Parts: sequence; C-alpha cells; structure tokens
Amino acid sequence: MTAAMIGIGNFFFKYRNQLFPAIIVALFLLAPPVAHGSTAVEQVSAIVAILLVLAGLGLRATVIGYAYIQRGGLNKRVYAKDLVTEGMFGVCRNPLYVGNMLIYSGVFLFSGNPLAVVLGIGLFAFLYQCIVLAEEEFLEKKFGDAYRAYCRDVPRWALRLRRFRSATEGMAFNVRRVIAKDYSTMSATLITLLVIEFYRAALNEGLTQSLPYLAVLAGLLALIGLATGAISRLKKRGVFSEPKPIH
Repeated sequence: MTAAMIGIGNFFFKYRNQLFPAIIVALFLLAPPVAHGSTAVEQVSAIVAILLVLAGLGLRATVIGYAYIQRGGLNKRVYAKDLVTEGMFGVCRNPLYVGNMLIYSGVFLFSGNPLAVVLGIGLFAFLYQCIVLAEEEFLEKKFGDAYRAYCRDVPRWALRLRRFRSATEGMAFNVRRVIAKDYSTMSATLITLLVIEFYRAALNEGLTQSLPYLAVLAGLLALIGLATGAISRLKKRGVFSEPKPIH
C-alpha cells in the first residue's frame, strides 16, 4: 500500500499544477455550490470557511517569510539540496501542505455543498499524504540518520506552535519573499472564493435581482487580476529579489 501511495505521490507531485485545478473544477461540476442560506448554521459555516482560508494563507506566508523551500523540486521531481529544519519547518515537517489543506478545506466548505466538502477534503488529504510519503522516501535516502532524527523530533502534520520562538530565533521575516513566492496562491484563492460567491449570488436571487452585488464581485475580480499582473511584472523586474550578501 505504501509503495502504491509513493507512486501516486510522485505522479501528482510532477503534475499537481495541472491536475489540482482540474480536480477542483471537476468537483464543483459534480457538486456545485449551493444557494445562500439564512440559517445560523449556514452563516457560521461561511465564517468558518473564510477563517480557514485566512489561516491557510497566513500559515503559508509565515513559512515562506522565515525559511522557504522550493517545493517544485528539480525537473518536477522530488528534490532537496539541503535538509531545512529551521523556521516553521522546526514546528511541522510539512507546514506548506498544512496551509494548503486549510485553504482547500475552507474553499470546499464555502461552497456550501456537503458532497464537495467530503469528497474535496478527503481526496486532497489522501493526495497530500501520498506526496509527503514520496518526499519522505527521497529525503531519508539522501539525508539518512539526520532526516530520521528530524522525523522523530518534528511531527509530520501537527503544528507544535510552542516551538515557534526557538525555531525562528535569530531569523528575520522576509515580506518581499512572501509576495514574490506566494502572490499567485493568494490570487488564485481569492478568485476562487469570488467566483463561488458570484455563482451563489446569481443562483440565490437571479441575475437581475442581484445585479448590483454581482457588479461589485466582478469589480473585485478585475482588481485582483490587475494586482496580480502588476506584481508579476514587478517580480520580473527584480523588485522583490533578495539582496545578494556582501562578501
């Protein structure tokens, strides 16, 4: 079973940028967002969903701001030059993936469709477990005893936040790196939430009745698109590049 999961993990690690968005679209086609409800449970659910998304984005920003690991690997294969154990990687072995799962959970919960929540969270939890197993196999082979000691000391999924201070001691938070490395994730997440809200608003009241609100949502979508394009251009110009150390 583990060998099969590692194989699945290597496959999805290589093609996740293409497959993950396709899976999300397929899930929402199978279990589309439901109309707005007025019950207290539905309102609380929407609030919890937004908080989960914000927590996921915040966690990702914290991870990248202190110690960034290139999760793209080498030639789209699992790879690591060094064993990174500082920053949030001293709190959890896979903090970026925990952040991703919080985001996905929030997005599916925000759709309001129970089937999307169950299928979406269950599927992505399984896929990330497979990817993590594939990464662990590589890291253990490359770093040996050092990695096994790291695994014994730091949990795979849990966040031992009491270690945050010691894990980030002497480190400076890099805002520019957060913007440069994670703006696309932030943009995609916000756009997904706005598209869901657009669909739900139109479904709930009809296009004519909800036209002013839909116009606001469309404006926000355009604004996010413009901001994303602007950051992308600034990144290409090296605005967010980290200064080279002076020897």
